[in-house]
Amino acid sequence: MEDRILRIENFYVSYGKNTVLKNISFDVQKNSVTAIMGPSGCGKTTLIRAVNRLHDLNSDVTSKGAIYLDDQNIFEIDPILLRRKVGMVFQRPNPFPTMSIYDNVIAGYKLNGLHLTKKEADRIVETSLIRSGLYDEVKADLFKKGTFLSGGQQQRLCIARALAMEPEILLLDEPTSALDPKATSKIEELMMSLKQTVTILLVTHNIAQAARVSDYVAFLYLGELIEFGPSKKIFTSPDSPVTEEYLSGKFG
Repeated sequence: MEDRILRIENFYVSYGKNTVLKNISFDVQKNSVTAIMGPSGCGKTTLIRAVNRLHDLNSDVTSKGAIYLDDQNIFEIDPILLRRKVGMVFQRPNPFPTMSIYDNVIAGYKLNGLHLTKKEADRIVETSLIRSGLYDEVKADLFKKGTFLSGGQQQRLCIARALAMEPEILLLDEPTSALDPKATSKIEELMMSLKQTVTILLVTHNIAQAARVSDYVAFLYLGELIEFGPSKKIFTSPDSPVTEEYLSGKFG
């Protein structure tokens, strides 16, 4: 696959003796949205947390197999460097409560001990807020705390914070599950525009959302990859009866 950015190969993850992901293999195309779908507890979040090595922080979690970013094994990359290349946005908006909007955006630089000049910081804050569709709404309030924003705005602030590090991949873990329909719609529009410049891996239990925004779908069930392919194909004529049952709402 010539535009492949990420390759997941024979990948397993276990929590203690419990194997949560079993032999997962698929490629992620550059500048696309790949939705990772499946019922609760099937390993979706476990998979994307593996892509930026968040499991390193938990000694009970073990993995085997490989994940390659730009053909480099992520387990051979310094995790701090990897997390700059692979940004993550979680289910619930989590701006740093004591920081201003401005400082929230460049928090990754401060936490990594990377010094920015005032000019660089101003540019990164403005660019990241523009890319996250938030700049016009907050430009007069950059030095107010991020927590005064609405839930949807806070989530876009978290996306701006991830984008500020100029990642190659953005991991979104059910980014709209805590938001109302209007805020959800804004985030979905944002994903569609962001994929021009960044590759998105989206965990979602919302089938309609995956159908609206994704280019590819990975369907997981009981820790296994049941089906992977272009969204149009999977939503119209899935190969697996299990995928078909899930998409038609028979379980979830």
